[in-house]
Amino acid sequence: MRLTRDNPALVRWRWWMAAVAVGEIGWFALLRPPPSTSWGALSVLALSPLAVVGYVYLMVAVSAVLNDRAWDYRFRQMIVLVLGISVGCFVAALVWLTKVRFESTLG
Repeated sequence: MRLTRDNPALVRWRWWMAAVAVGEIGWFALLRPPPSTSWGALSVLALSPLAVVGYVYLMVAVSAVLNDRAWDYRFRQMIVLVLGISVGCFVAALVWLTKVRFESTLG
């Protein structure tokens, strides 16, 4: 997989850092961990949005590579749709895992 200037969404790191910041703020706003939460639990909770942004970055890179293929437009569109659904499933699994793992900590 090549990352060149042809793929501006992949090389603009400021946008990805903004996505991480928004993800962190939204994540902690949804979970509202109590002040008595341990540092270990907070660090694991802080790493969760990084995994989501990394997964979305990977899916954007795969979509950019698929864009260069000479496949039928509908077929490429279907693949990108499946990749988008996989991102949704990944986020849902991460939220479920966080709820199950930190249910007693978060209250």
